[in-house]
Amino acid sequence: MALLLGMFVSNLFKIPALFQSGISFTSSKQLELSILFLAFSINYSHMAALGAASFSIIGFVVLTIILITFYLATRVNCSGSTGWLVGFGTAICGSSAIAALAPSVSKKSDDVAIAMAVVNLLGSVGMLVLPFALGGLNLNTQQMGLLIGGGLHSVGNVAGAGYGISKEVGEAAISIKLARVALLSPALILFNYLVNKNEMGGWKSYLKLPWYLWGFLLITLLSSFIKLPEAFLSALDAMGKLILIVAMAAIGLKVSFKQMFQSGKQGLGFGLLIFFIQMLLLFGLVWVV
Repeated sequence: MALLLGMFVSNLFKIPALFQSGISFTSSKQLELSILFLAFSINYSHMAALGAASFSIIGFVVLTIILITFYLATRVNCSGSTGWLVGFGTAICGSSAIAALAPSVSKKSDDVAIAMAVVNLLGSVGMLVLPFALGGLNLNTQQMGLLIGGGLHSVGNVAGAGYGISKEVGEAAISIKLARVALLSPALILFNYLVNKNEMGGWKSYLKLPWYLWGFLLITLLSSFIKLPEAFLSALDAMGKLILIVAMAAIGLKVSFKQMFQSGKQGLGFGLLIFFIQMLLLFGLVWVV
């Protein structure tokens, strides 16, 4: 809603030049800061609780979609970094993954706005369609949990589709989804390497990640191995969401509807392609394994 509100304001009214530096700072640096707060909600213990077969499927699908996204986005002429952001959001956890990747790969607010619009639209449609599609198949609870938790974009999409079938499927799907979210840290490092590998020199250059990625990784490890008070985690989660909301509004204030509509169709087409490949991979692996 903050993103949409910012977009409508920027296209209906002329924003005074006085505010431009603050909008630029908020849409970039504050977005990076929000990623650190997101890290406190990620816990690697979710991966350990899945079991070898389920985790192998999820790990393989996430890695495959990330690699396909990186190499396919430029080949299908998906403008700017939109394709990378859409594919990364599809592979991991929707808008949160896009917000985490955007500062290191995107120089245009339009790319971020388009990517978020695409993954939220496809995730919402998938949440409504997938339960009906799976209902006609002879699948058990674990299989439906893998397909929903491993395929849909955001945690909200997964909860809506999973619990729409049954409580058991919902719980299984959420467990799978949380394991995908826990893969955000290594996925960010991998994608950052893929994007910037041509600019890297010796082995030391591989460690020159953006500051917020190192902070994200360290906080994730800390929250996974040290029991932090629930009240503390809840406060950080609320603060992180508030910072992210303000950053999203600032991104919206920099978006032009004309530019967005020109490149939005490519982003939507690429998002559909990646989503279809992801679901096809999941169906195949669930059937085989």
